[in-house]
Parts: sequence; C-alpha cells; structure tokens
Amino acid sequence: MASVAAVTRILLGKNLLNSGRVAVLPNTGFVKFYSAAPTYENIKIETVGAKKNVGLIQLNRPKALNALCKALFIEVGKAVKDYDADDSIAAIVITGNEKAFAAGADIKEMQNNSYSSNQRNGFLQEWEDVSNCGKPIIAAVNGFALGGGCELAMLCDIIYAGEKAKFGQPEINIGTIPGAGGTQRLPRYVGKSKAMEIVLTGNFIDAQEAEKMGLVARVFPVEKLLEETIKLAERIGTHSPLIVKMAKQAVNQAYETNLRAGLLYEKSLFYGTFATNDRKEGMTAFIEKRAPNFKND
Repeated sequence: MASVAAVTRILLGKNLLNSGRVAVLPNTGFVKFYSAAPTYENIKIETVGAKKNVGLIQLNRPKALNALCKALFIEVGKAVKDYDADDSIAAIVITGNEKAFAAGADIKEMQNNSYSSNQRNGFLQEWEDVSNCGKPIIAAVNGFALGGGCELAMLCDIIYAGEKAKFGQPEINIGTIPGAGGTQRLPRYVGKSKAMEIVLTGNFIDAQEAEKMGLVARVFPVEKLLEETIKLAERIGTHSPLIVKMAKQAVNQAYETNLRAGLLYEKSLFYGTFATNDRKEGMTAFIEKRAPNFKND
C-alpha cells in the first residue's frame, strides 16, 4: 500500500487534492472521492433559506442583460432537474439582477437559423426541462422580462416582481412571433384582448399593470423582491412535498383542459391524497392541534 505522503504527492500532481473532490483519510492511506458540484458559466446556483431548502438559480449574463442563449438555457434546465431530484429542496427560485431578469432571447445566436434547422435541431426544446419540473418554481423578476424572458417567467408557477420590472413580447418588432409559449400562456394569464395588444404592438407593461392583469402575483420594492420570494418558497416548504406536487399538477390542468375534465382530474387527485400518510398526518395534527410532521409519503 502506498504511503499517505506518496498518495498526497500523486493527487497534488493531478491538481485533485485541493479540488474539493478528493481527500486522503488520516492514518490509512485510503482516498475518498466526493461528487463534484456542477459548475456553470451562465448561471449561479445556491441553496438558500433558513433550512437551506430553496434552490436559487440566478441568470448570469449581465453584459447581455441575461439574454437567453442556448448554453444558458441548457444550464437552467440542468439546475432545475437537479433541484427537482433533490429531496432536500422544497421549491426553486429563478431570478436575474436588478437591471434585467432576461431581456429576451439571444438574437445574434438565432439570426441565421432556418425553418429546417429549427425543425431538425428542436430549437427551444430545452425549455421543457423547466415546464416539466414537479416542484414549484417562482420567478423573481426585476428589470426587463421581455420576449423569452417574459416566457421564462410564465413557465414558472408564480411570478413576484420588483416595482420597476417591465414585461413584454416585442418579437413583432423584429419580424417574428413568440416561440416559447408567449402566445399561449399570456392569454391564459391576462385574457385574449390584452394578450393581443401586448403581442401585436410589442409594447411593454410595468409591474403594477402586470399585477392588475393577473400576470404577477405580488409587487415589492426592488431591494425586497428576492427576500420576499425566498420567504414564499420557504412557506411552501412547510407543507408535504408530495401534496404540493399534486396541487401543482391540479392547477396546471386547469390551463390544459375544459372545466368538466379539469374537475374530474382534480377529484381523482383529491381522492389520491387519501392514499398518502402525509394526508393522514396533516388531518391528525389538525385535530390534535399540533404542527404536522410530513414525511413526503
């Protein structure tokens, strides 16, 4: 067996010992390998909240006002899927910076696309990683949320906005239309007439109007936005993760079917909660006048 000193020299030579992925166990000569946290170029990730149960994804292309290039969205999708699979994470927050949540798609990147290349390569397919997430996702929007930025916010389950936020679908100004849900999700938020006005003019709407129309749930001072959004995520995290997921599925169904079919779907999920231990624990705790101890079961 190699000595600890010899193992250490080998690891130092390979730049592994200080990487956070490898440690030499004292007095044994054995090496322990740790899985490396993913590194990203276009986003920052962090677990936040008092219980470290909120996954924070910050778009990080400040010079481009967080324009949504393909590489950025691949990273967002990867981070969302990782948080969705992590049992310690209750909810996810996506944000940008004070100047921009995301000021649209990266026009330079898509300028030379063709119809056939879009079809062949499944252009914008990566966006489904966000919409398929089972856990609640909250958008914390400061600054511009335009085009793809507005569509990304609408992919989330709840939108909180800073008081200076601006929303819009200005694709009409560059000879195209929204392509990641803008013409479909916006009418479901604000109604047909208002959605038509926004899409056909390319005009922006401010945070206060967005709240009035139902696009945004709440508006906060810029410096309070992220704090309040994390509080919301933490509040959601006090509930059963299993039941939260079922509730999210039921609400989303309302946007994808007619009322009768939606009511049947809701009832089937409601009945399904009675097969869970968390439903039993929740009702028992209520009757016993104590806080529930949910087990995600």
